[in-house]
Amino acid sequence: MNILDQIVAYKKQEVAERKELYPIKLLENSLYFSSPTVSLKKYLAREDKSGIIAEFKRKSPSKGIINAYADVEETSIGYMRAGASALSVLTDSHFFGGSGEDLKTARKFNFCPILRKDFTIDAYQVYEARSMGADAILLIAEILSEKEVKQMADLAKSLEMEVLMEVHSKEQLQKVSGSVDIIGVNNRNLQTFDVDIQTSYELLNYIPVETFKISESGISDPEVVCKLKEAGYNGFLIGELFMKSSHPGKRCLKFIDELNQLVDC
Repeated sequence: MNILDQIVAYKKQEVAERKELYPIKLLENSLYFSSPTVSLKKYLAREDKSGIIAEFKRKSPSKGIINAYADVEETSIGYMRAGASALSVLTDSHFFGGSGEDLKTARKFNFCPILRKDFTIDAYQVYEARSMGADAILLIAEILSEKEVKQMADLAKSLEMEVLMEVHSKEQLQKVSGSVDIIGVNNRNLQTFDVDIQTSYELLNYIPVETFKISESGISDPEVVCKLKEAGYNGFLIGELFMKSSHPGKRCLKFIDELNQLVDC
């Protein structure tokens, strides 16, 4: 059983337990459930922003502990002051050291779009994301059927959230539904966790030009962002580069400053 299979198996058990503890009716009573959402697409398209989705995560299965002591409030505010377009918050606890409280805290202190980053396998998690204050959810094509993508994407749109569908191969693009707002190309193979930026370039030929798209994972050089932007990408999800610093917000600021100094970007 590879890492992804382990995560999905654990997630099924975890979701079943949470359904019993926190029924959907209870989630609907959340402070954030009926609050207005913010468009991730619109923020990524803003000319006064960087196109960077800055991620908060404490650890990962491939890297282990990245930053065990990072503060969500301080880091998320630092990201936004640095000029990030949006936030991504890992809410998986067992494998990534996150929680729903992390996202709620980020929501409390920021007005920007927030992506709930998790392994969504059940419609319950879509309601859960809305109750946490998320503006967008992640659907990973590799762990979902075409039918499941459509059902959960439609549900997210009915709850006024946007949908980022993540792919790693051209075959997975066949699962895109009309309710998917953004295609995210993950440069990390979720079976092996190996990273190759070339994946973003290879899949461009199979994604319609008008589709809003972001490149995810393994981005550590502003010049790479510039080249990906020139190729046709609208956004760039970066987490590990920032989080492995003792001051993620300052590292994000340095990256964006370097990006802004590139003449052709």
